Amino acid sequence: MTRDLIAIREKGINALTKELGSSGMAVFMSQFENGSGNYTEEREELLKDLTIDDIVTSIKKRKNSNAI
Repeated sequence: MTRDLIAIREKGINALTKELGSSGMAVFMSQFENGSGNYTEEREELLKDLTIDDIVTSIKKRKNSNAI
């Protein structure tokens, strides 16, 4: 049974690649991949020390670097 599932997945990927191209197939497949973890908790941890002033400064730096 496992081998059948592998073969079906391989044929499906080949069909998608043929019809959509490699990048199209990747975009299509990404719509169906399951994520993991808790995005909200991870985001809160990553951004816990970030202030509005930090964000404004970052935006200004980015705007200035793109103006060149």
